[in-house]
Amino acid sequence: MIRQALARLSRWTCVVSLMTILAACTVLPVPLAQAVENRWGFGSGLGFTSGTVNGTVFNLAFSGDYYLDRNFSVGPLMQISPMGDLFQISFAGVGRYYFRLNNGINLVPFTGFGMTHVDLDRGTGPGAIDRNDTSWYIPIGVSLEYQATHNVALTSTLIVNLYDINLSPSLSENDTTSIGMLFGFRFGP
Repeated sequence: MIRQALARLSRWTCVVSLMTILAACTVLPVPLAQAVENRWGFGSGLGFTSGTVNGTVFNLAFSGDYYLDRNFSVGPLMQISPMGDLFQISFAGVGRYYFRLNNGINLVPFTGFGMTHVDLDRGTGPGAIDRNDTSWYIPIGVSLEYQATHNVALTSTLIVNLYDINLSPSLSENDTTSIGMLFGFRFGP
């Protein structure tokens, strides 16, 4: 008899709970669905980097940006130097702040932290160099952007790359900095 009473009570409890939830859902205001705001951007650059263990080299850069607000973004930065004796690839997480001037010009300082890998293959025979190293990487730079349209900007970027590449015993000095100048574009929201 007690089991039957508990079974009825639990059925009634379940029915009352469901009715309460249904009533609450129909009475409480529900916000209308809104379109998700596009907060992603993408950039690319092409140029030269000097001060590497192989002198001045061709450089490509790609970046992604997630805009936390209109003037601040975070995202990945990749630089790659695929030509000649030196192959260098760098990845970093970067923060950018956009100083938007009234005439369509943006001044964008940025910095970040990541890692870089360098592979130097120079020459053949007994004097050949075939060394590589991986190091921490800190990019520090500034971009000057011209806002061509509402979401496309033409960019010129000056970037100082800080790292600690050691290719000894083949090269006696460590490579600790390089400076790059890149020209490209940036798509933003």
